[in-house]
Amino acid sequence: MSRAAQLRARIAAGLAHAMSAHNPLSARLAEEAGFDAIWASGFELSAAYGVPDASLLSYGQHLEMTRAMAEQTALPVIADLDTGYGNAVNVMHVVGAYERAGVAAVVIEDKRFPKDTSLLAGGRQELVGTEEFTGKIAAALSVRRDAGFVVIARTEALIAGLGQGEALARARAYAAAGADLVLVHSKQRTPDEVMAFIAAWDGPVPLALVPTLYPDLDEARMRATGKVGLVIYGNHAIRAAVTAMQAVFRRIRAEGGIAGADRDIVAVEEIFRLQRVAEMKAAERRFIP
Repeated sequence: MSRAAQLRARIAAGLAHAMSAHNPLSARLAEEAGFDAIWASGFELSAAYGVPDASLLSYGQHLEMTRAMAEQTALPVIADLDTGYGNAVNVMHVVGAYERAGVAAVVIEDKRFPKDTSLLAGGRQELVGTEEFTGKIAAALSVRRDAGFVVIARTEALIAGLGQGEALARARAYAAAGADLVLVHSKQRTPDEVMAFIAAWDGPVPLALVPTLYPDLDEARMRATGKVGLVIYGNHAIRAAVTAMQAVFRRIRAEGGIAGADRDIVAVEEIFRLQRVAEMKAAERRFIP
């Protein structure tokens, strides 16, 4: 079974959960933790490169890191393609490249390029027209080689403050254009806006959610709606990494050495395990005289 087929099967079974990652190591940790899929997050990759999530990270930088994640984990990888790097012709080129790189799914959003990250206060949140975006969806579908490859359309209508009516109209149009799922996002601090959207959703495809700002919306409640097929934990890997590194770095400076911090972090041998050093050494014994 292809990884795209695995993702589809998990979505059909009720609710797939994807954890964000920004490199192969974080992807491998998410796999070991038991997640169903990896979210190759544009936000996380931008942060890892030290630049804002504002269409500054190049297509090549994102693609190569996503390819590396797909090579180093057995889980389906969902690539966050932001606006698709241009118009419908750009989308055709980009989606084809990501499928060849081994990803199982892509997400494309209906913002205008260049974009600001969705949760940035005062950010630019202009959307392209519905007709233009349905063209992008059709373009993405036209180049997939595996019919199971998943194309997810993301509407930012709620993020842009355009209201439920516009969000639902766009979501219905995107589903009609062939999107396999519709991702709806909100910057409200409670899940009320998203739950109202879910209650009104009458489209033929499942929804995807990213509950970053409303963490009390748990998987049991999403599953109970019968309409949510995918939940993405969109930036927790990079936030966890920053939290841990800040604490350890400050402690080392405060204590003037590593003795205290060293007791509270994983041993070097755990990094060797995650790097699969044992497998490398076994290959050396087998193949090198």
